This record gives sequence, structure tokens and C-alpha cells, in this order.
Amino acid sequence: MKQIIDEHRRKFFGVAAGTVAVGLGVIDLARAETDAPKSSASNASFGPIKQIDAGALNVGYAEAGPSNGPVAILLHGWPYDIHAFADVAPILAKAGYRVIIPYLRGYGTTHFLSSETPRNGEPAAMAVDIIALMDKLDIKKAVIAGFDWGARTADIIAALWPDRCRALVSVSGYLISSQAAGNAPLPPSAELQWWYQFYFATERGRAGYEKYTHDFAKLIWKLASPQWKFDDATFNRSAAALDNKDHVAITIHNYRWRLGLAPGRSQIRGARKEARCNSGDQRPDDHHGRRRQRCAASRPQRLCQEVLRPVRLPPDHRRHRPQSAAGGTASLRQGRHRRRRRLSVHSMPRSSAAGPRLCRDPT
Repeated sequence: MKQIIDEHRRKFFGVAAGTVAVGLGVIDLARAETDAPKSSASNASFGPIKQIDAGALNVGYAEAGPSNGPVAILLHGWPYDIHAFADVAPILAKAGYRVIIPYLRGYGTTHFLSSETPRNGEPAAMAVDIIALMDKLDIKKAVIAGFDWGARTADIIAALWPDRCRALVSVSGYLISSQAAGNAPLPPSAELQWWYQFYFATERGRAGYEKYTHDFAKLIWKLASPQWKFDDATFNRSAAALDNKDHVAITIHNYRWRLGLAPGRSQIRGARKEARCNSGDQRPDDHHGRRRQRCAASRPQRLCQEVLRPVRLPPDHRRHRPQSAAGGTASLRQGRHRRRRRLSVHSMPRSSAAGPRLCRDPT
């Protein structure tokens, strides 16, 4: 049973992005699976990376699909890069989507325009980056999809700029950080999952990550997806993005900020506060693991027009590997509820409970 579920987890995210197209009526699920690339992830890649000044950054991004198609923006996590979506992008492009896959700040060819700009790694800053990118590319509205850091970024965009979010794919659920919730102690077995966050809180941890960045990333890949037997070519292709000169600073600030050990920027503070409010109060999971949410300031349907809700599977499996396979199995349920389409897809979320206000996931 464990092996079957793990295989399901490894296949999840490729179909998750494809399922957005399904929900929007572009392709059917059977076709999405049939059209999935047959080559391994290590053989898939993108064309030339484009660069554009947007906000505080010069953003590097891959693009696929027709320039006049509906836009899907795919956001990677740590310690990964845009190649997590190398097998997903062709599915969406073939369905007629214009696919934008940016390097987040601190990764790949994305770099700061000014050496004076603080190397702020908090999630709200990354959400501001993506909105700036959308503005520069003249994208009014897009499907926003992400995992890990990318999921946090996507969720903040959906909460603060619902008019820019056509649909949301947030792997593992709604992840909007709360420093107050992060201060609550957990049982030792749960705290163990955050070992590297505590390590990064020390100067030794910063120096260790700087010296052994690739070794550290490979260890996280193995611990997060123990059944995924990735090859050196697949890892090295993504590890190159971690050589960005600001990567260590962004990573360390991100995790120290979550623990309340590093300040955020005052320009981001208002957005951060509003995001926590608009995300809603976490409610108990039902038997499918879908969270009910409540917020006086923002009704759930404000988050976006369509919400992809993950189905929770047993908690002994941890992170997904989006590029492991673009094909897979998923279930789609469409229905009308308060004039809102509901989508669900089988996923493998992280082992700890993640929610909009009580976000303590190991990412």
C-alpha cells in the first residue's frame, strides 16, 4: 500500500496543473493523461530563458504556449527551480495556455536591480514580485499554481489580489504564514521535521548552507521524496539555480523571518497583515481533508473564481516531486455552489497540518 500511495504522490502535481485546464473546460482528464510526455523528467527542459525588469527584480522566466492564450503562472519551491514544471508546461501549452514559469527571487537568472535592496525572503515579498511581473507582461488575470514556497506565494496573491487570480492550484492547501502560530511548540516528532529551519537560525547554519548548498539540497530532495530515484542529471539541472548570488541570503531570511528572528520590510507589512486576515480562520477538516474557512473581511469565494482543493492522503508521506511525472491519476468533481466551481484532485500533502493562519509546514 505504501508503495502505491507514494507512486500516486510522485505523479500528482503534473496532473494537478493539467486539471486546472480540465476545470476550465479546455481538455478532458483522459486526454491530459494520454498527452503527458513519455520522456523522463531529466530529459525535459525549456527553451531560452527570458528576462524582464519587474519591480525590484530582473526576472528570469520560461514561457511556453500561444502568446494570446489564457495565462497560467507556475511557481516553484525550495530547494527546487522552474524545471519542477518541465513536464507540466507542455501539457498546458498544448491545451492553449500561455505558461509563465519564473525563477523566484534568489534563484536562477532572477536578480535584484539594486545592491541596496534588502534581500528579503518573506513570502509576501515574493507575492509582490509576481504581481509586478504580471504588470510588466500586461497580464490582467492568470491561473496561479505553486508548491512549497510557490504555494505560499500563490495563496497570498489569491487573498490580496483576487481580481488577478483566475484559478488557484495550491499544493498541500492554503499556506499563509503566521509568526504567532509558528511560536507554538509542537511534540518532538513534529519539531524534528523543521530541523533545518532551526539550523538556519544559527550562524553555523548559514555558513553551512553557503558552503554545502548543493549537498544540502540533495539531502532535502531525498528526505522529502524517499521513493523518488532521481538521477544526477535531473538534480544538477535544478541545482544550478541555487548558485544565484542571493540564494543563501534569501533562504536564510525566509526561515529566520518565520521564526521571528529576522524583520520583514515595512513596505510589505500591510500586505502581510491583510493576507492573514483575508485567508480566513482555519476550520476542522472534513473526511476528505478539505478545509472550511471563515473570515468576516473576505468570503471564501473572493480568493479566486475556482479553487483546487487537495484531498488528504495518509500523513506518513511528505513532499511531492512535481517533475517526477507529468501523467498520473486525478479525480475531478465539478458542481455549482454559491456560483463557484469546485475542483478536487488527489494529492500528497506534507505530513503536518497546514492552514492559512496556523502554517507550520516543513517547507
